[in-house]
Amino acid sequence: MWAVSTSERGGPEQPYHHGDLRRALVAAARALLEESGPEALSLRDVARRVGVSHNAPYRHFPTRQALLAAVAAEGFAALSTRMAAVPAAPGLAAGFRCYLGFAREQPGLFRLMFDGTVEKSADPALSAASEQSYDGLRRAVHRIAPAADRAAVVTVWTQMHGLALVTISGQLADDLVRDGGLDMLADRAAAILEAGLRAAGAP
Repeated sequence: MWAVSTSERGGPEQPYHHGDLRRALVAAARALLEESGPEALSLRDVARRVGVSHNAPYRHFPTRQALLAAVAAEGFAALSTRMAAVPAAPGLAAGFRCYLGFAREQPGLFRLMFDGTVEKSADPALSAASEQSYDGLRRAVHRIAPAADRAAVVTVWTQMHGLALVTISGQLADDLVRDGGLDMLADRAAAILEAGLRAAGAP
């Protein structure tokens, strides 16, 4: 166990187990992300939220981009966990609802994960987390259409992702959102895609 020194915190010494400060910084960054978006998020703001000096985050994140990459990787890991918990039913509707729910609950994190703010190829952990998340969708598509090619999987993802984006951007009419409308919309989109996948795979 190591402790953050008084000079780092600007106050009484408080102990951190190894790795706790890093987790605290990522958690604070996620909270600030939802409040103000990635453009306004800085290492100084994160340090202030955690209660450490503005130099303390550099022990774990040498740059703002490194912190954002860690946040995005955590987001992909959380999305993978949630999608993996969806029953392996022979359909896409439950997965669509899960994906849409994740986006609605954490829109700032969701946007960061996909908007190009962080370059996945430049961070191995982020790249691996992103690929693991995508694998879940690939498996779901192949349960419906075992011979589905890469383009088919990408088509399903873009439809699911597009629905999530227009939802969190407030671009859907009110009658499509209220009273369970989003679930019905997700089910309808999934049914259309499933029909297309099966038709494309038919001999």
